Amino acid sequence: MFDALSPDVHGEDRAIGQVPVGTAASPDKKPVLIVLHQENSNPGHVGQWFVRNGYHLDIRKPRFGEPLPATMANHSGAVIFGGPMSANDKDDFIRTETEWIGVPLKEKAPLLGICLGAQMLAIHLGAKVGFDPEDRAEIGYYPLITTEEGRRLGPFPDHVYQWHREGCELPADARLLATSDGAFPVQAFSHGATAVGVQFHPEITYAQVHRWTGHNNTRLKIKGAHERQQHIDGHVAHGPRVQAWLGRFLNRWARSELALG
Repeated sequence: MFDALSPDVHGEDRAIGQVPVGTAASPDKKPVLIVLHQENSNPGHVGQWFVRNGYHLDIRKPRFGEPLPATMANHSGAVIFGGPMSANDKDDFIRTETEWIGVPLKEKAPLLGICLGAQMLAIHLGAKVGFDPEDRAEIGYYPLITTEEGRRLGPFPDHVYQWHREGCELPADARLLATSDGAFPVQAFSHGATAVGVQFHPEITYAQVHRWTGHNNTRLKIKGAHERQQHIDGHVAHGPRVQAWLGRFLNRWARSELALG
């Protein structure tokens, strides 16, 4: 369950992601499709970056009956976020989203999968998703290792925020961009020139760290999870570098400049 342990996000974070998203939109930029999975969740720092850079956010929640577009012709790209479910679940919306990933892949439109979204991408590409054999989780900030392929895009942050108990295999024909020495070695991968999946949560805000850890005391006791204060201290120490990386990455991603070959 990738982001399956995280609660709904609301309050001030919701305002960050959802109001008024079109205010600063540039008329020469198509909106970014944002796929969310909880009633009050929002795209955090990812959404903030797009809004600051003149993109409108087209927020869709297929879990609640909102359809996904038949083509990416009217969007600059798509970002699929995490949520309280597994990519292996048999819910109709999970299967619909996983199958829909073929639309941006076929049209070579920018696609970013975060946690659950990355694992949906992996399944769509034929890879398996599952639990660690030792039932370990990654919940908190953990070290990240940029691979040689990843360095061609610029190095990833050395620590990133995680909230998951499942991981994925590296899909066939995918390139491993970031890894770790922990339970889940596939941390970031790319497929083709425009699709990227990341296991971690670059969108996480300071308020979200407080909220997620404040609502999940039992989850923080799972094997491998960090204590709440470690989450907060980790965000203070590593969050700014993750945000700096995120801005550089999204700038290349939105311009379809991720080709590694």
